[in-house]
Amino acid sequence: MAQNNIRRLWSEGKPVLNAWLSIGNSFTAEIISQQGYDAVTIDQQHGFLGYESLAPMLQAVKASPVTPMVRVPWLAAGDIMKALDGGALGIICPMINTREEAEFLVSCMRYPPHGQRSMGPTRAVFAHGSDYGKWADQDVICLAMIETADGMKNLEDIVKTPGLDGVYIGPADLTLGLTGRKYPTGFDREEPEMVEAIKTILARAHEAGIKACLHCGTSSYAAKAIGWGFDLVTLLNDVRLLAGAAKASVDQTKALIGQQVSAEPAPKNTGY
Repeated sequence: MAQNNIRRLWSEGKPVLNAWLSIGNSFTAEIISQQGYDAVTIDQQHGFLGYESLAPMLQAVKASPVTPMVRVPWLAAGDIMKALDGGALGIICPMINTREEAEFLVSCMRYPPHGQRSMGPTRAVFAHGSDYGKWADQDVICLAMIETADGMKNLEDIVKTPGLDGVYIGPADLTLGLTGRKYPTGFDREEPEMVEAIKTILARAHEAGIKACLHCGTSSYAAKAIGWGFDLVTLLNDVRLLAGAAKASVDQTKALIGQQVSAEPAPKNTGY
């Protein structure tokens, strides 16, 4: 049986640092997965990729001891089951609004008699062992995203869903859902009403005995969220890391060039 790194850390009372992959490329997946994260999530909802990119990315991540997860595009049985068959050890599902939707999500991730998942782990048996079918129900992680007004309204029922391992907060959509266009969109919320909503989701999840996860935009906010008690935090995605590093390099070079130019003496007019 393959060790699910997320479950191991949770059993030890430790938080999980999760990477986020939005670029459909196996090489970037391989690079990111070797940087010390505990888990790596491949984003099929908003990421620039489809299943043909997802498969080699899951293969590339296998070279590192991270737990591979997938955020599926929507609450659709086919997408969930194919991601699991491809080797994902965790599923994050967006826009879960009711207990019924959460129950359907769980059912797609469990084999009968506990669910409706179809048996056909095409790659999973090679990635995680020939005994995969015996332990998959217990080891694969099921996370429902709470990011809408309806999800917030039905929160207490959702977190009590049998088989649900945790909830995952999408702060950008949650802010839109609860406040409309009152605030700019983004991840690291500082508005008192949004911080209260985030902490309420955290509290309700822990009261129900499940985990709470938060998508963050900076390392400082991720550290603060862990201080609040979050069990998993997602750091910047590959797109923002690449863009940020590239811009910092360009800005630094331009600044150094400017310093060098200003430090050089003015050329003398020697005439001809």
